[in-house]
Amino acid sequence: MTDTELKPAILIKQLTFAWKRQTPLLSINHFILARGEQLFLQGPSGSGKSTLLNLIGGVLPVKSGELTLHGSNFGKLSQRRRDQFRADHIGVLFQQFNLLPYLSLIDNVILPCRFSSKRAAAATQRSGSPEKEAHRLLQRLQLQEMLKDSPPVAELSIGQQQRVAAARALIGAPELIIADEPTSALDADTRDNFLDLLLSENRENNSSLLFVSHDQSLSHHFDRVVSLNEINQRGAA
Repeated sequence: MTDTELKPAILIKQLTFAWKRQTPLLSINHFILARGEQLFLQGPSGSGKSTLLNLIGGVLPVKSGELTLHGSNFGKLSQRRRDQFRADHIGVLFQQFNLLPYLSLIDNVILPCRFSSKRAAAATQRSGSPEKEAHRLLQRLQLQEMLKDSPPVAELSIGQQQRVAAARALIGAPELIIADEPTSALDADTRDNFLDLLLSENRENNSSLLFVSHDQSLSHHFDRVVSLNEINQRGAA
């Protein structure tokens, strides 16, 4: 058996999660995301999609069950080690972007490289420096005009902010990208360009992608489509 088969990008076993004493929102017996796989996860509002992403991203602690990322038992790590693992290995594209208004366009994109020498080295190997890699990604996302003036990120449109957040998630070739409704603010043409970049960058880096959306029209772009209600024994909340 190969290392890829032994150590998938994500392995979940007997995972349950509830808010305080409420009925469990998530109860997942078994789930695997293979290395290099691009998976579309769908589910209605309230089904627990964002909660699952927060568990995988280390924002929420795993209290019951097993969550393994690239062979590392993520649920057993301390908060500090989860934070460092996320910085080194996971690119997160938040639904609310989480850009820092006091940083420049480029500084927002290269932020992961400030926290991870591993991603800084990968960005430097790709383009010569993290700053040059940020330029490359932003140009591919059709933000070259913004690079000339470098306005504060708060002055960008919602769609432009979303693309900056995508570049930040991709920089440094993290092994796993998790994306929460990343196309919700994009028009059709920009959305297609965004998806082309996201999927092609993942293929080039052999990264895995867990893409969460309620927009089922996007599902044909992906290797596999999974409904959270299919794997969550709790079902929709």
